[in-house]
Amino acid sequence: MGVAGNSSGITLSVVIPAYNYAAVLPRAIESVLAQAESAGSVELLVVDDGSTDDTAATLELLQTRYPGRFRVLRKSNGGASSARNLGIREAAGDYLLFLDADDELAPGALQALKEHLSAHPDTRLVIGGHIAVWPDGKRREHVPTDLPAEPLERLRAYLLDKRLALSNGACVMHREVFERGGYPEQFRSAEDIPVFAQAVANYACSLIARPLALIHKHDDSLRHQFSHAKAGGLALVDEVFSPRRLDERFQALKPAFYVQRSLSLFRSAYLAGDVAAAKSYFRCACHCDWRVLLKGSYMRKAVRLWLGIGV
Repeated sequence: MGVAGNSSGITLSVVIPAYNYAAVLPRAIESVLAQAESAGSVELLVVDDGSTDDTAATLELLQTRYPGRFRVLRKSNGGASSARNLGIREAAGDYLLFLDADDELAPGALQALKEHLSAHPDTRLVIGGHIAVWPDGKRREHVPTDLPAEPLERLRAYLLDKRLALSNGACVMHREVFERGGYPEQFRSAEDIPVFAQAVANYACSLIARPLALIHKHDDSLRHQFSHAKAGGLALVDEVFSPRRLDERFQALKPAFYVQRSLSLFRSAYLAGDVAAAKSYFRCACHCDWRVLLKGSYMRKAVRLWLGIGV
């Protein structure tokens, strides 16, 4: 993906992809506008990804309320990846923050980022924390504490060990990161993993030990979630480890990620009640690494599947 240079003076572009979230979109937009002017050198772009609800009317109302404060891009529906890629092409900033339409920036996040980027001018990926918020009001704060120095270990910590958590809204990437590849538009689930993987593996990274976003948790049906994951399936593994994203230094991690992805899909299929898919993903994992049979929690589910118990 080609990326343009910056001649605008904008340091940070916040991009909000929006699809049928009219009810909560104002919360996301206003969380940015409330702090953008005081932080300075920040722009806000909202990408309406072909919404069929009241998103267009909501955005018109907000642009009337906040004239000239943010820009709206409209496109036919293509998924979050295509919306983010349009945002990358249209953004003026050197750094980009992707905020989901149902989430919000934490107060003071933009000023904290401005200070962090000034102190760490070489960083290309800023990894911040977030506050998870549940519908019942429960909150849990997650703040990063450990960043391996070696690229291979950073990638292992992110992809395999889950010691390095990256979340949209809580991470900022320099546009150089996208020279290796944008968000893969053929995936409607886990589409950020290839981009985060290439960022942690190939570029200077830094931690900001404070929450940058409030991530709102909500219940989508298991079948709906799994339908997107199943459509991408194991092809995600090849996308993550495509040579343009990860060179030969990192390919040794691919088999372990294949097993992990297979087991993740197995669990999702099991919970969604898709017996055939669950069995297929479990076979894939075992074929790649027989030690899967020693993983008790997965084996218990597999035994129940093959015996037809409680599925």
